[in-house]
Amino acid sequence: MSSSPLRPSHGVAAYLQTQGYRIIPVNPEINGALGEPAYANLMAVPEKIDIVDIFRRAEFVPEIVEQAIKLGVGAIWMQEGVVHEEAAAKARKAGIFVAMDECLLKDHRARFG
Repeated sequence: MSSSPLRPSHGVAAYLQTQGYRIIPVNPEINGALGEPAYANLMAVPEKIDIVDIFRRAEFVPEIVEQAIKLGVGAIWMQEGVVHEEAAAKARKAGIFVAMDECLLKDHRARFG
């Protein structure tokens, strides 16, 4: 997640936060965002993670998915333009729900208004 309000990751996270979701920023380049401390990677997050929303380029997805599998997250959401079939298959095999090349904000609005 970016700390810049101009970045899509920040906008999606801010929207989800207004909908009652707890957002935990993961980005080694920032100290925090949206009033929450940031962590360098998923393994550093000190609490249970339900959804991992990926805004990184495809070449970074396998490492993120590996961490998500180790942590037993329930869902991995790869935002629009983010596709990695091999990592998605691995996550699904581990029992994780995977959405790929979809916007979590758009899908949330479509389902819940």
